Amino acid sequence: MKKLALICLFALMGTVAGAQNVQTPETPANGAKIRFEEMEHQYGTIEKGGNGDCEFKFWNDGNEPLILQNVKASCGCTTPSYTQKPVMPGQSGVIKVHYNTNNVGGFSKTVTVTSNAVDNPRVVLRIKGNVKADQAQQQVAPQGDKPQVKPVDQSKRIDRKEVKPVEAQVEGPKPLK
Repeated sequence: MKKLALICLFALMGTVAGAQNVQTPETPANGAKIRFEEMEHQYGTIEKGGNGDCEFKFWNDGNEPLILQNVKASCGCTTPSYTQKPVMPGQSGVIKVHYNTNNVGGFSKTVTVTSNAVDNPRVVLRIKGNVKADQAQQQVAPQGDKPQVKPVDQSKRIDRKEVKPVEAQVEGPKPLK
């Protein structure tokens, strides 16, 4: 009988503990809600000094005005600008991003958007691409050619046996006046 009572007690405790963990946070029905057309922009391969501009379009799917509080790039080579006025329900806005294409090589940068959206107050947008060097830089070292190595002038080499050690002369502390 005692065993049956203990089993029932443990079963009841497990059910209560399990019910507490099942609770899921719900998104409030009222408030601004942000939705982006795309979260990542692929530039592909672009020329050095080429067009580094792109746009991220977004909508307010909520029932209150959407306000972008902060839009910040991950580094100084990326410059965002954005809709400053509140975006009314059902309306859209845009975040323009400029990447400095004078930086040669691959890149992956982020732009963090902070807003009053109840569903997602912090969104991270990403830009990716590759900036290739202009034609003048590519002709300096064409692919397939081996760089020329200048031979070492053996007459200017110094043999270690010829170098004689020099004793260091160290002065003592100077007296205070």
